[in-house]
Amino acid sequence: MTPPLTLLVALAAAALGLWALWFAIRDRAVILRQLWGGAVVEGLMLVQAVVAGVRHASGTVPAEPAVFWSYVVTQLVLLPAAALWAFAERSRWSSVVLLIASVAVAFLQLRIAQTWGN
Repeated sequence: MTPPLTLLVALAAAALGLWALWFAIRDRAVILRQLWGGAVVEGLMLVQAVVAGVRHASGTVPAEPAVFWSYVVTQLVLLPAAALWAFAERSRWSSVVLLIASVAVAFLQLRIAQTWGN
């Protein structure tokens, strides 16, 4: 993986998490702009997955391929699941769910970097 892209995804997810934390503290539900922010993070993760796939296909294989790809798939599912939950739950708990998903994505970036061998 490329460390700058990994850092960018982690920082974007952390920023989204801080925004969700602010809303949870203020007892507010997730708003559409936060979901657009989640879509930006998701787009960055998709770019990261494509870059990893190209590098994997060209012979640069992660140290633990099965673990690496399971982390990639997991992180790609987290934010859409949190967004669906936010639509279903229109209370402060939607902000808490978005916060938890964002923090999980940020930490998965660390694990992705470790399993790739950076």
